[in-house]
Amino acid sequence: MTEPMARGSLRRGFEDDDDLPVRRLTREQASELREKNPGVSPWRVVAAQALVGISVALLAWWLSGAAHVGWSALYGAAAAVVPGALMARGVTGRFTNVSTIASGVGVMFWSLVKIGVSVLLLLAAPRVVQPLSWPALLAALVLCIQVYWFALLWRGR
Repeated sequence: MTEPMARGSLRRGFEDDDDLPVRRLTREQASELREKNPGVSPWRVVAAQALVGISVALLAWWLSGAAHVGWSALYGAAAAVVPGALMARGVTGRFTNVSTIASGVGVMFWSLVKIGVSVLLLLAAPRVVQPLSWPALLAALVLCIQVYWFALLWRGR
């Protein structure tokens, strides 16, 4: 049998955190903190995804010499860009700024919308793009999704 956990044992390694004072920031301190840690606009990320998607589609078309490969890559990019734009619109809307709870619920809701639209676009791909090149579609989709990693680098230090 194991012993029950002692109270506070889950916070092991964080004992010194209790000694740190918690203080409210002034308006000036908060604006200074925002200036030091700027956010990245979700619209900038969507625009970068669109640019990467168009570039990949043109490159796929040029390398393969087949138009359907370029259209497949463009559709793959759209499967990342369109849901991303929907989510960006949803989380930057006025209803998500009402309260912290509304903001959290809004992000969860728009994340579900984003996933659902992505899945629907991928399911519709064989009917929309004919003949469909799955490798080109998936390559463009993956490259567009990787733009999110670069958004972290845009923030700087």
